[in-house]
Amino acid sequence: MKTLLMVANVDWFFISHRLCIAQEAVKRGWKVFVAAEDTGRGQEINIDGITFIDFKFSRSGTNPLNELKTLNDFRKLYRKIKPDVVHHITLKPVIYGSIVARLLGVKGVLNAVSGLGYNFTSGRQGIVQRIMLRLMKFGFNRQNLTIIFQNADDQSELTKVGVVSPINRIVRIKGSGVDLTKFKQAEFPPFDVVKILFPVRMLWDKGVRELKEASDILKETYRHQIQFVLAGLADEENKAGVSAQYLNDWQDGSYVKWVGYQQNMVSIYNDSHIVVLPSYREGMPKTLIEACAVGKAIITTDAVGCRECVDEGVNGYKVPVYSVNELAKAIEKLVKDKDCIIQMGKASREKAEREFDVKDVIEKHLEIYDNFVK
Repeated sequence: MKTLLMVANVDWFFISHRLCIAQEAVKRGWKVFVAAEDTGRGQEINIDGITFIDFKFSRSGTNPLNELKTLNDFRKLYRKIKPDVVHHITLKPVIYGSIVARLLGVKGVLNAVSGLGYNFTSGRQGIVQRIMLRLMKFGFNRQNLTIIFQNADDQSELTKVGVVSPINRIVRIKGSGVDLTKFKQAEFPPFDVVKILFPVRMLWDKGVRELKEASDILKETYRHQIQFVLAGLADEENKAGVSAQYLNDWQDGSYVKWVGYQQNMVSIYNDSHIVVLPSYREGMPKTLIEACAVGKAIITTDAVGCRECVDEGVNGYKVPVYSVNELAKAIEKLVKDKDCIIQMGKASREKAEREFDVKDVIEKHLEIYDNFVK
């Protein structure tokens, strides 16, 4: 039986972004292993014939000794599983997994470059980035390695710095897709209070500070007319993580509510009017793909990854990265126009049906796996 190993950083990310692909691979005759850190949801992956392996490593660590141990842990994992194909998801598995797969002669490697992460935002050009690029060049320089890019900017950047080898196969897939039957358009809630949803992990690079300052600008005029809902965990292990203290100081329970991580995001989306994501850089943000599917007006930045989710003036507005005044103005513009919110919501759903159907995403992944073992 052909064996597929999928490696990600944490269980909850794999569940939201790739579990459906693993389930379909099992149905099509693959023996599937998933390695990721078990944060309490690993049992949700260990289903339908998938074997889950608790595989913990520091997502953002840079201590040389710890990183050598992590690299050795990847080597031991791959020697134990002996996969025909490995699918690396998130940046550290892409880097370390590619190196180990090349050294051990794994038949096929699929690297999902879903955004270049913390070390590639805000013009960071430090030693960590240079080391990462050198390691990627080594790991990527082999036959039978396919790279999935979610946007043209990431592909261009890694090609420019020499990471992408001429012998690599490049595939463009717009994000992780969305289940259009689960995430479907519903009636908007009452417009007496316009709810603005910020549905992400609470990281500075997602634009938390900018949204906070924009909400401060609007507060005096719109205190009783709008509500900001922050739906996401405080990922304090991440270098760009926002502290729970900051979020608690921001929220007041009425104008701003922080509801934390929510497993049932469909109901959270359905109870909102506008989805906002003032991020600095993304691969292709799943939150905006989901916002399109449920038919919401969107306000985001004209940043890598984000801009692909919004057709300006059609299903939302794009503002400059790091902007506060422009963000506040875009929110105010929509809040004052109920009909525009409704029309943009319809346009978002149409865009999701055209571009983001998860069935297409699953099919493209299975085709890549099969090509490696022909």
